[in-house]
Amino acid sequence: MNRPSDFSAPDGRTANTMPDARSDLWSRVQLAAQQQAGRHLRDQFATDPDRATRMRARSSGIFIDYSKNRLDDADLQLLFDLADASGLRGAIDAMFAGERINSTEHRAVLHTALRAPASADIRVDGHNVVPGVHAEIAHMAGFAEQVRSGQWRGHTGELITNIVNIGIGGSDLGPRLVCDALRPIGHPRLRTHFVANVDAGRLNGLLRQLDRRSTLFVVCSKSFTTQETLTNARSARAWFLQDGAAEANISRHFVAVSTNAEAVTAFGIDPANMFGFWDWVGGRYSLWSAVGLSIMLQVGPAAFGELLAGAHAMDTHFQTAPWSQNLPVLLALLGVWYVNGFGTTTHMVAPYDHGLRQLPGFLQQLDMESNGKQTTRDGQPVGRATGPVVWGASGINGQHAFYQLLHQGSQLVPADFVATLHSPDNTRPHHDIVLANCIAQAQALMMGRTPDEARAEMESEGLSPERIAELLPHRCFAGNRPTNVILLDALSPRTLGALLAMYEHKVFTQGVLWNVNSFDQWGVELGKQLARRIESAFASGLAPAGADSSTCQLIDLARAALAARDDDKPTR
Repeated sequence: MNRPSDFSAPDGRTANTMPDARSDLWSRVQLAAQQQAGRHLRDQFATDPDRATRMRARSSGIFIDYSKNRLDDADLQLLFDLADASGLRGAIDAMFAGERINSTEHRAVLHTALRAPASADIRVDGHNVVPGVHAEIAHMAGFAEQVRSGQWRGHTGELITNIVNIGIGGSDLGPRLVCDALRPIGHPRLRTHFVANVDAGRLNGLLRQLDRRSTLFVVCSKSFTTQETLTNARSARAWFLQDGAAEANISRHFVAVSTNAEAVTAFGIDPANMFGFWDWVGGRYSLWSAVGLSIMLQVGPAAFGELLAGAHAMDTHFQTAPWSQNLPVLLALLGVWYVNGFGTTTHMVAPYDHGLRQLPGFLQQLDMESNGKQTTRDGQPVGRATGPVVWGASGINGQHAFYQLLHQGSQLVPADFVATLHSPDNTRPHHDIVLANCIAQAQALMMGRTPDEARAEMESEGLSPERIAELLPHRCFAGNRPTNVILLDALSPRTLGALLAMYEHKVFTQGVLWNVNSFDQWGVELGKQLARRIESAFASGLAPAGADSSTCQLIDLARAALAARDDDKPTR
C-alpha cells in the first residue's frame, strides 16, 4: 500500500527518489518567475490576442479565466512538469483508492466517497465503504423529512421553526457557508443558526431570540468531547430545562452528529437520532457527511443530493482532466507559482455574490490548516515556502475597505474573484453592478494606470497644471496584479458543491507539490493543551509548571477579574 511519500512519478519511480529532477524544476520555476517579473500583463495581452481564449477552463458549471496571471505558456508547461515530477497523478489515484495517505494518523482520506454514487466500490482495508455512506444519508434524509414536514415536533407539540447547529471548525464553517449560500431555497418555516464561539455572548444572544418549544439543536462533535462544542451544548441544554421542560423532553429538541453513543445518551439524546461518520473523514472535509445535517434540514434531501452530485462531478474532473484543463490543478499551480516564484505570502478571495460571503472563512481553514506546514511527509524540513495566508471578504464591500492595498500597496497579492452569472435572488440592476465591478476590478488590477493616462484624465477634469503635478504620483499605479476570475453558471446546490470540491482538490494538489501531509493538523494541539492547564490554574491559583513570567502575569490578572465577577453575582 502506498504511503504519501511514495506517490509515483510517471516513469514508476517515486517523487522522493528524484531529488535532482525536482530540485532542477523548482530552480527553473524560480528563474522563470524572475524573468516574468520584468514583463507587464498589458504588453502580454497586446502582443497575444488569443491569450484569454487559451488561458481559460470550464467544468461542472464553473468557468475560470486565468489569463490575468503573470506567466506564459512555457511557464505553464514548466508547472505541469513539476506536477508530474512530484507524483501528482499517483497521489490522486492513491487518495481516491482509499490508501492511507494521511501518514501521521494512519488514515485514508475519503471525503470523495461521501459524494460517490451508490454503485461505486471504494474500499478501505478491503471493505466497500459506499453502502455505509448511503445508509447514513438515508438516515439523515428520514429525519430531515420528519422535521420539514412537521411530523417531528417539540415536546409541547410545536412545529420546529429554528435549528441551531453547535459545532466548531469543520463542524461549523462548511455547513454555515452552504446554508448561507442556499438560503433562498431553504424551507420557509425553518431558520438555521450557527454557534461556534465558546464566548457565551454568541449563544446567549441567540437564545434570547428563540422559543424553547420550537427549537432544535444539532450538536456536532465526533467524539462528543470537544470542549467548545460541549460547553455550548450544555449551556443550551440548561437553557432548555429552565422553563419547566423535563429531562425526558431533551430528546425532542437535541440530536447529535457523533460516534460516541454512550456520551450522547448520557446527554439525553436518543441514540436513534445520532448521525455518524468515519475516521477517514477529516473535519474540514466533513460537510458532505452527517456534519451536513443542518444543511439537509434547511434545503431538503434532494438539494443536499445535488450538492453531493456537484462535488462528485468535480471529483471526476479532477481525476480525469489533463492538467491544462484541470480546474483544481490550474489554481494550485498558479498558487505555487506566486508563493515559490514571486515570494508572495497571502492570497485573497473575494466573492461577488452575497450568498458566498462565508467562502473566505471556509477557505482559511481548508487551506491554512491543511498546508500550513514546515515538515515534509517523511519528517524532513520542507525547505521552501508553503501555504499562504488566505483572507478576503465580499468583493463589493472590500472595494471600499482593502482594495486600496491591492492596487497601490507595496506587496503583491494574488486574488480569486468569484461571481455568479445567474443569481435569481439578486435582481437587476443590482446584479449588473456586481458583475461589472467584478470584471472591472480584475481589469484595473491587471492594467493599472500610467502617468500619461492619469495626466490626460485630470486634464479632462479641468485641473490646473499645478494641481495635476501635485496629484500625478498619487493617481498612478503599476497594475500587473494577478487575478483569477471564477464564474459560476448559477449559485445552485450542484455548482456550489463543485466549487467547494474544486478548492479541496486545489489544496491537496499544492500539498503534493510541497510534499506535506495536507490532512493532519498537529499545530493546533499545543494551544489546546496549554489552555486546559491555564483553566485549571484559574481554579487552583497555582501557575502551570514551566510557565513563563508573562503567562503567569496574565493568569493572575485573569484570575482576579474572574474572582471579582463571581463576587459581584447577586445571591438568590
